[in-house]
Amino acid sequence: MADKDFYEILGVNKNASDDEIKKSYRKLAMKYHPDRNKDDKTSEKKFKEVTAAYEALKDPQKRAAYDQYGHDAFRQGGMGGAQGFGDFAGGFSDIFEEFFGGGFGSSSRQRGSQRGSDLRYNMSVTLKEAYEGKKSQIRIPSYTACDLCVGTGSADKTGPSTCSTCGGQGKVRSTQGFFSIERPCPTCAGEGSSIKNPCLKCSGTGQIKKQKTISVTIPAGVDTGTRIRISGEGEPGQRGAGNGDLYIFVEVQKGSLFEREDENIFCQIPISITTAILGGDVEVPTIDGKKARLKIPAGTQSETQFRLEGKGMSILRQRRRGDMYVEATVEIPVNLNSKQKEILKDFEKEGGTSKKHSPKSQSFFSKIKEVWEDLT
Repeated sequence: MADKDFYEILGVNKNASDDEIKKSYRKLAMKYHPDRNKDDKTSEKKFKEVTAAYEALKDPQKRAAYDQYGHDAFRQGGMGGAQGFGDFAGGFSDIFEEFFGGGFGSSSRQRGSQRGSDLRYNMSVTLKEAYEGKKSQIRIPSYTACDLCVGTGSADKTGPSTCSTCGGQGKVRSTQGFFSIERPCPTCAGEGSSIKNPCLKCSGTGQIKKQKTISVTIPAGVDTGTRIRISGEGEPGQRGAGNGDLYIFVEVQKGSLFEREDENIFCQIPISITTAILGGDVEVPTIDGKKARLKIPAGTQSETQFRLEGKGMSILRQRRRGDMYVEATVEIPVNLNSKQKEILKDFEKEGGTSKKHSPKSQSFFSKIKEVWEDLT
């Protein structure tokens, strides 16, 4: 059976540019890659064909030989005595990594020690704690450096040794005819180094699993979504490499008395009807646990809002504070005795409830008058 033409396999013509060949290979490799087509022998065969075709055509010298001699250039006794493709499947992952950085499970190994993973901890704080800041002790599950081998992974605490097979490269190269094929080193599994005498406690990983307690400082002014980074408190790296970081994600609970909007605080306070009518001073609780004196002017209506400057939330990494907004709610007295009722009736007889003394009613009837005038 005649061998398939490499250009035909890649779907390009013989005058195709290097970029066109590369683009076509990438598209076909994605389509037929084994990790996308589990247990599909046809796709596996196609993947091998397009990879072999690209390996031959991507190199100018090999492409020139193929253009002149065809497949004979790569057979025994052909151009330059090439040994043929041999076990070419071993080079597929290397070619694929050239485009996709080790995707689809054909991992591109990082040799040697690796930095530890970062950790996340969700912390809930009260509104007052968010205002004041907080120091806390937290326990987190983590891996820590093995105390027996001091994180080196080796019983003699010397750490990994450079692999003698690959010289620390993590890969070995073999040449077959025109082709130079790289594979992970079989001795060190691509790491470039290995532990000759593994620690018995951690089995050579340099890590053991345990709980650890650390101190955390939550600064004043945090809000829900604030992220605090604690350097080096994540998982330890493998074989003595650097630790990862710990990230604290803050959630601020809603308060029962105060509501927060950015750096400002809002609250409602009840005032008596006499204070609303005659005016007076009232004490207002503040977020810092103290009290502020608020002057209520005579004739204050319900839902009137007052601003207390600098009495709001702390602002993260700043010395100033936000403001506090107080909404007055006029309480209507209930369970009045007969004498109190008579006083209110006298008050009404004296015109105390007329529109002249009721600004909201006056405004309401003025608006009705305007509507009627517009209709007539």
